[in-house]
Amino acid sequence: MPLVTTDAVVLHAFDYLENSRILKLATRDAGLQSVVARGARASQKRFGAGLDLFASGVVQIQSRAGRELQQLAGFDLVRARVALAQDLERFTAASALTELVLRFAGDDQGGELFDALVGALDALSEAPAGTACDVGLAGAWRLVAALGFAPAIDSCCRCHAAIDPLAGASFSHAAGGAACAACAPQLPRGRSLPVAARDALRAWTAGRAAALVDPPERRAHQRLLREFLEYHLADGRALRAFGAWERGAITGATRAPDGVAP
Repeated sequence: MPLVTTDAVVLHAFDYLENSRILKLATRDAGLQSVVARGARASQKRFGAGLDLFASGVVQIQSRAGRELQQLAGFDLVRARVALAQDLERFTAASALTELVLRFAGDDQGGELFDALVGALDALSEAPAGTACDVGLAGAWRLVAALGFAPAIDSCCRCHAAIDPLAGASFSHAAGGAACAACAPQLPRGRSLPVAARDALRAWTAGRAAALVDPPERRAHQRLLREFLEYHLADGRALRAFGAWERGAITGATRAPDGVAP
């Protein structure tokens, strides 16, 4: 049984049987991996705090071809990211990012996607109060770009003609991004994309920070992102973590009760 050693992030975790845990990991060299950590709940010596949600570390996986659930042999913690569990705004944004990877990434995707995920979670961990939504939006669109289906922003998604950077545009989920004035009427009805929103999307998909947006703009950006992702999901299931993220932005909740992640 070959031993695979690679960098990993914990995307999802739940208890299994009496003393074990099942994890979903994003890894640099092996894509998404489902693993069982036997005895993880009985003793902290083997895995420590490495099995917590959003934690990063170096994992050793005993891999067997044909199995959907591999065995976790070890986890050397590099970063726990406890700040994500202490603030509801950060937590919901991080949950939306991990849901994006879980729903869209393949078992053979690592590298650029893994680096984008780690960068986004690190940025969220360090986000000043009141900015986690903006940081989360930037991280989510960077992940979309790393997954290979970033929307067209500067050229028409239908005819590929350049769109004036100082003009707004119509955004079509079905066609894959911004449309020029000539093509927009021929596409399914989309959302209006003002100049400032185009500028933000351009920066975010390129991995750059964008100017902070106000609360109504944040909600509009979250809605645009969720609708774009849901359109491109093959299974048609709703994005539950994204829904919670949007509701959190509307209510303005910022802290988890007693510092515990919900």
